[in-house]
Amino acid sequence: MTNGETYELPSSGLAEDILAQFIDKAQVEVNQINIAESRDMAMLLHLVTFQLGKEEYGVEIASVQEIIRATDITHVPGAPSHVRGVINLRGKIIPVVDLRRRFALASVESSDNQRIIVVELGEKRIGMLVDSVSQVIKVPAGVVEEMPEEATSVDENFIRGVGKLESRLIIILDLNKSLLLS
Repeated sequence: MTNGETYELPSSGLAEDILAQFIDKAQVEVNQINIAESRDMAMLLHLVTFQLGKEEYGVEIASVQEIIRATDITHVPGAPSHVRGVINLRGKIIPVVDLRRRFALASVESSDNQRIIVVELGEKRIGMLVDSVSQVIKVPAGVVEEMPEEATSVDENFIRGVGKLESRLIIILDLNKSLLLS
């Protein structure tokens, strides 16, 4: 009897009846833990992760249409400063948002690692220019927390949360807010 708990002994006083009480209680606790773990595991976020500088970001894979090399971006005069230009993807003109510019990060030289992640937001398709694409991962929703506003220079409205995985943090973007073209 621990933690100040009291137990009522069964009227038989038999050891097996007494032990059965504890085993039943332990089994109920284990079942409750298993149900909670199952619920957390069922709530997995499937993310495509990518790099911007030293930080790792993620977007839900359900929004991602495809990932292509960052070539042949056509500059559009008068476009917002964070719009790098447009690309022709199988006959469709798609605007490309430079996430470094959008998040007010320092510019870098173009590299072979840069990719355009084409995402679908409702009826619109938009490309996101990123430094490199990392991988597709599954993140339990239970490990995602809100980003402390003091922790980033990126407008926190762009961020949906931060996934904590072993030795890394993944900043999860809210695509609707971070890709608005105005």
